[in-house]
Amino acid sequence: MEDKYKNKHRVSSARLEGWDYGSHGSYFVTICTKDRAQYFGKIETTLQGISSLQKTHIANVAYDNWLKIPEYHPYVELDEFIIMPDHIHGILFINKPDKITWELNKAGSQSKNLASVIRGYKSAVKQYAMLNDIDFTWQPRYYDRVIRDQKEYLNIQEYIYDNPDKWERDGKSFENLYKP
Repeated sequence: MEDKYKNKHRVSSARLEGWDYGSHGSYFVTICTKDRAQYFGKIETTLQGISSLQKTHIANVAYDNWLKIPEYHPYVELDEFIIMPDHIHGILFINKPDKITWELNKAGSQSKNLASVIRGYKSAVKQYAMLNDIDFTWQPRYYDRVIRDQKEYLNIQEYIYDNPDKWERDGKSFENLYKP
């Protein structure tokens, strides 16, 4: 997982090699809190067996800012998403059907791609927390998966929808979803 850059160890990119993250397509994203701290609340199950997040104030801020993503990035359409105690899952559709140039994922300053969308989102939530003296920190990176076909899309939608029930049953484990 580590390689060298200028003779120093660094963490390898988690992005799909050779992919343009500003291209037309759907992306499944997971953003975690630092050390998986449960800043967003607790999952509770009713007597009827329905599990849901009992949100904290910062969870509501995270929710509202997610819904605002298209205001700042008009080429992004939101799909399913869910806020869990220590992470967020969401499907974002970058709607650029007329984009004809292919720009490989690169280190450094980026705009109008998935990284810039997630950076802006995380920044907005963190800034609110700082201005309002709320203890909150994101993990430095995020996970993503390029959704390649309809079957994968439907599986991810179902995974997001079922996430609160899985949390109660299996504990907090989404990592297996990203394994090939």
